[in-house]
Amino acid sequence: MIRYILAYTLTLLLCSGADAQTLTGKITDTAGTPVEGALVQNITQNTHAHTDRYGAFLLDHVSAGDSIEVSHPGYANFYLAVTKFQNLHIALKVKAFELGQVTITAGLRHLNTLSAIDIETQPVHTSQELLRKVPGLFIGQHAGGGKAEQIFLRGFDIDHGTDINITVDGMPVNMVSHAHGQGYADLHFLIPETVEEIDFDKGPYFAEKGDFTTAGYVAFKTKDRLESSLVSAEIGQFNTLRGLGMFNLLNSERQSAYFAGEYMLTDNYFKAPQNFNRNNLFGKYTARLSPGDRISLSVSHFKSSWDASGQIPERAVASGLISYFGAIDSTEGGNTSRSNFNLQYDKKISENAWIKNTAYFSHYDFELFSNFTFFLNDPDNGDQIKQKESRNITGMQTEYHERVSERLTYKAGAGLRSDYTRGTELSHTLNRSVIIDRLSFGDISQANLYAYAAADYTAGKWLINAGARIDYFKFGYIDLLQPVYANQSKTKAIVSPKLNFLYSAGPGLNVFLKLGKGFHSNDTRVVIPRNGKEILPAAYGSDLGAIWKPFPRMVINGALWYLFLEQEFIYVGDEAVVEPGGRTARKGIDAGIRYQLADKVFWNADATYTHARAIDEPKGEDYLPLAPVFTFTTGWSIKDLNRFSGSLKARYLGNRPANEDYSVTARGYLVTDFSLSYRYRKTSLGISIDNLLNTKWKETQFLTESRLQNEPAPVEEIHFTPGTPFNARLVVRYSF
Repeated sequence: MIRYILAYTLTLLLCSGADAQTLTGKITDTAGTPVEGALVQNITQNTHAHTDRYGAFLLDHVSAGDSIEVSHPGYANFYLAVTKFQNLHIALKVKAFELGQVTITAGLRHLNTLSAIDIETQPVHTSQELLRKVPGLFIGQHAGGGKAEQIFLRGFDIDHGTDINITVDGMPVNMVSHAHGQGYADLHFLIPETVEEIDFDKGPYFAEKGDFTTAGYVAFKTKDRLESSLVSAEIGQFNTLRGLGMFNLLNSERQSAYFAGEYMLTDNYFKAPQNFNRNNLFGKYTARLSPGDRISLSVSHFKSSWDASGQIPERAVASGLISYFGAIDSTEGGNTSRSNFNLQYDKKISENAWIKNTAYFSHYDFELFSNFTFFLNDPDNGDQIKQKESRNITGMQTEYHERVSERLTYKAGAGLRSDYTRGTELSHTLNRSVIIDRLSFGDISQANLYAYAAADYTAGKWLINAGARIDYFKFGYIDLLQPVYANQSKTKAIVSPKLNFLYSAGPGLNVFLKLGKGFHSNDTRVVIPRNGKEILPAAYGSDLGAIWKPFPRMVINGALWYLFLEQEFIYVGDEAVVEPGGRTARKGIDAGIRYQLADKVFWNADATYTHARAIDEPKGEDYLPLAPVFTFTTGWSIKDLNRFSGSLKARYLGNRPANEDYSVTARGYLVTDFSLSYRYRKTSLGISIDNLLNTKWKETQFLTESRLQNEPAPVEEIHFTPGTPFNARLVVRYSF
């Protein structure tokens, strides 16, 4: 017995030198693609590490013979006993997603855990579903599918993007000083099937997130490579057709390239055909020049045109003048296009340091015809308006990461974004062709230079994150309606500190406190008239919450939060006026659950409650119009890699105030969607149904003063865009 113990001890000493060492290596899938975010856990020592974007990991305090487990949702777990310490290469095999593999690790972006679960259990197949992946985020379309959706989150009517920062592969989606409103974020250029990850969080707590990050941010990442090529055809009610092709052009361990194309057309469910059509083209090339160098180039082009029925007054429907899906002015609509060029270059400088670079260019055109008030201002010709612009966006960003020690990591970054628009226009028009009067017309330039830094320090069960950001803006405007040329400009800077704490209370339980200052910029056409005053109103936020995994197949999250805004300046592009909204405060509760009932059956639910008020208004007259109060979403899904997949999802948006004294209510709705598909070898056949129960609902609502053609006086009441009725589509897909 003694001889056995001595021999075993001697073996360990010979293998390890008796001292603990650092274990390094790389995790990929079986095709050689790096697996980011894989958990590498030393079961013997109860320590862990995660792989970076290169699939590389570094795990301290490892001894020979220690048991190592490598796991990542969607892959089979891998086990090994340590016999070597350097340059391990582990290839993970794909397997069915299991919630039991999801780990609650010490990270401040707790909602990323939910995102990873939702993408796996309920994949995104439509552009509308992209933003709905954010718990508590609701959208509304009120221009026939061609205009960017209206967004609601955390007690904000965000309009089309004023208080949420949206990016795709590091390239901004939000448009500053847009013809239709500040922060306009049209995401329709993104083909849903190309999305690999959705990173999102709520509040102004991250140093790398700048303009518009008050309610939160959403960052989409497209796939570097395709699992297989595919073609898909979708046909449905209301003359709906969608074709999709995704083709592998190059797929090796070091290089990949693919092309994706989408075409969609529909008349939609309105009485006046929408004649909607959209073309999307996307190509991406990725190369790993060395174990630590990665370069990625993507090019895309998007073009869309449509007719719209707009927002209709309740009285017109009630009187029988028009049907529920009718129109007062069926000449509304528009066209838009965007071309993008995006280059990313990542370089690993050392075992503990890497740098990420992004450069992008976009050319964008937009023209929109709307009529919100009908004959209020012009009883003879009507009140149709045209909003138009042509824009170039140029930008770049560099971000440096370093692991200084086992306890300390930091990152620092800097960047520049420059927007220039020609002929940003708001005009009173007739029948889309005649310009009756130009209300505003000018060239806009806006530059944003920024820098930031943040550090993570770990002490026992505590993680402390501290950071700061500085943004410098230059706004310029040339009013083309003035007889004398004048390039008016203003500059402004803002500093945004962040401080966050996370406590790992036990296995599968993290408690966090997030504190931060953010901001949203105002439209250049606001900045110039106000002579540069109050043009970057700050937002101060705090979140106290937790994410908990009480059982292997259940994840629960919750947060209490507060957000204060110094000023809600709003440029109303429809009227070319500035409306300062004053100081506001929002507070609320977010809660969610993810549960795997069986191997292939998943359930999720999210609920939010928000109390949103204007601070400087008398009580009872301080409601924020259209601010969501209560939201609830839930869904069941079945995911089988070989045969059946499907989901049943419901979303509920409660009643909310339509005006400041809540004397008018924007009515809530409950809508249920259903999808089911069957896969046989390389072919899948599916059905997708929007509004399964054929609920009659109002997707967007506004309290608007308008006048119909024969009315003697204007009337203020709810104007709305009806939501889709029962809408079924058949989908056929072939992979090769």
